[in-house]
Amino acid sequence: MNIIVCVKRVPLTQEVDLEIDERKKDVRKDMLVYIINEWDNYAMEEAVLLKERFGGTVTAITVGSEDDEEVLRRCLAMGADKGLRVDPGDIELDGFVISRILAEAIKGLEYDLILTGVQAGDNNYAMVGIMLAEHLDLPHAAVVTGIEPDGNEATIKCELEGGMEEISRIKLPALLSIQTGINEPRYVSIMALRKAGKKELNVIKLEELKLPNDDLLPRTIIEEVFLPPDTAGAEVIEGEPDTVAEEILRIIREKGVGI
Repeated sequence: MNIIVCVKRVPLTQEVDLEIDERKKDVRKDMLVYIINEWDNYAMEEAVLLKERFGGTVTAITVGSEDDEEVLRRCLAMGADKGLRVDPGDIELDGFVISRILAEAIKGLEYDLILTGVQAGDNNYAMVGIMLAEHLDLPHAAVVTGIEPDGNEATIKCELEGGMEEISRIKLPALLSIQTGINEPRYVSIMALRKAGKKELNVIKLEELKLPNDDLLPRTIIEEVFLPPDTAGAEVIEGEPDTVAEEILRIIREKGVGI
């Protein structure tokens, strides 16, 4: 089973004080630490687990600069066989453009499955995987929590709202966007990373894909990025139930909420 996994290098934004850049189009990232996207990490682990059970190859692919090869090295250390980076140069990237670039880079490769993360931790758009499937005219499913291949089909589990789960079958080749929790990503040792650092990565320049200019125009326009306004902390109302209820009603009336 040949599997392609699309991965992304994202900034770690938890527990840091974010600042908006001068253009007010993004957060400042020059002082942030970068990691592999959490959802992509689970997708890579699932691909390696499937390879260990059924054989085949795993290819990790990313769209980005030389710095983004860091995540490809990590994927190789986890068990991927090949790494491919598409260098987009200095063009503006949104979900559509990234999916179009990936589709053009992937269409000549042999694969039974394409795995992506459900979303990327830097923007949470959750659009690249599904758009990539549409570009490649592939059956697809989102928020996948289980995969069981069987010949030219696979039984999959998908997470639904309200804690519900859907079990269905999908024809292969297909694209699946992987949800966190589908597995437990393996620990990557320093030794494995050193060995991965000696492996060759393939790099494709965007110009080599010969995409039409219209396909490289972003469809998503960010007007402004801003931090949420500072607000007062929560108010804790204490006392007997009757007293608490009266106080809540008073607050609601002052706020102008009809009851």
